[in-house]
Amino acid sequence: MVNVFIDGKEGTTGLKIFERLGDRQDICIHTLPEEFRKDADARREQINAADIVFLCLPDTAAKESVSLCENNSVKIIDASTAHRTNPEWAYGFPELSLAHRKKVESSKRVAVPGCHASGFISLVYPLIAGGIVSPEYPFVCHSVTGYSGGGKKMISEYEDKNRSAELDAPRQYGISQSHKHLPEMKAVCGLQFEPIFNPIVADYYSGMCVTLPLYGRLLTKKMSVNDLKSYFTEYYASSNFVDVSQEDTAYLSANILSGTNKMRLFVGGNDERIVLSSVFDNLGKGASGAAVQCMNIMLGLDERTGLL
Repeated sequence: MVNVFIDGKEGTTGLKIFERLGDRQDICIHTLPEEFRKDADARREQINAADIVFLCLPDTAAKESVSLCENNSVKIIDASTAHRTNPEWAYGFPELSLAHRKKVESSKRVAVPGCHASGFISLVYPLIAGGIVSPEYPFVCHSVTGYSGGGKKMISEYEDKNRSAELDAPRQYGISQSHKHLPEMKAVCGLQFEPIFNPIVADYYSGMCVTLPLYGRLLTKKMSVNDLKSYFTEYYASSNFVDVSQEDTAYLSANILSGTNKMRLFVGGNDERIVLSSVFDNLGKGASGAAVQCMNIMLGLDERTGLL
């Protein structure tokens, strides 16, 4: 039996991890009562008694939890932004390369990717790895997400029957270009510059579509749309969760993989103006699903255990 402590079960990601692990016979879940949720001594006791600790906390609290760990055998999976660019932590996107998978397998510290960053990196990392684009390419990225990505406060705002009429329409945010996922987008892909990033939240619960436009004339290695589709298909051929659509589509809905841990890439446009998209659940492969997948790998289990 694996003892799992969820530090921050009350948040959206923590609740989803709790749900995903709830029916597992090989897992014993531990949480703290509400009155001890911020008690450092109570958290220290739970952290050091666990086999696996999920941190579903703000960055500062996540760093504090790591500092409370004195048991060298405890494995920590952090869903916050706090450790995603720390080279001492494994970046929890095992499909990116064999090296990423091996590091997750052997590490006791894994940082779960950000939701928007997951989509961007799923597209850009293979392009850089294959020498198809230069690390100096001026990337622009758009991302549409369901409102659950904003946590409890945003969920309550959208589900309030007396809500503002502004919530009826998609809303762009991150306009200052200081979104918290930008550092990992740059660092993990090895880019020279952070992309221009335009996230948009819309009136549906969950699901995400991250889109990356490319100019064919700016590619380092000239490739057609069909060439790119074949390249991505081969790149992710061994993946259990990431696949590449072989069909053309006139519309691309951001919620088609909601409720799963799957990610689907789409290659469209034409040879002059290429459009790459990554569709997945912001609460699944973009958060709790990725966290559970990493736990499975760290424990030497089939990574698909308990995941759709």
